[in-house]
Amino acid sequence: MKPPLVFAIVMLTAIVMVASFGMQLSPHEPLQVPSDMAGRALYVCHAASSTWDSIAMALRPFRRYLTVGFFFVSMILVFSWGWQMYQNLLNDKFKRESFSNTWKFTKFTFWAAVIVIMLAATPNHFRTVHIRGVHGDWVLCDVDTPGASAVRSDAVTM
Repeated sequence: MKPPLVFAIVMLTAIVMVASFGMQLSPHEPLQVPSDMAGRALYVCHAASSTWDSIAMALRPFRRYLTVGFFFVSMILVFSWGWQMYQNLLNDKFKRESFSNTWKFTKFTFWAAVIVIMLAATPNHFRTVHIRGVHGDWVLCDVDTPGASAVRSDAVTM
């Protein structure tokens, strides 16, 4: 692999990990919870409504169709690889060029799946919660996150 591609992969992985696990460079003061709520409180923050979250919300109704389509394409891909291998076995010699279209289809399928998964599953997608009696988009967060609010755990639903 070329060095810029390796660097891009490492940086993309680092960004996804930092965003997914809420890592930060400078910690914030933790929120003080009253003693009567200790053990019964969850911390929530307003979900930042960004373009990525809206794209993920727009793709949510089509998630089943995307999954079915992905498995259909994967089955076609498996049969394509199998057919090319079978043809090479029948001819009793390996022809590398016979796999070129199948390999292109494999690369296209992989990158299409990566892009759709990144668009459909933002980090906020996995942390989104609903609070009974309160409108808006909320995510679970840590006690030391700026803007964190303590709410009763029985009012939070996934």
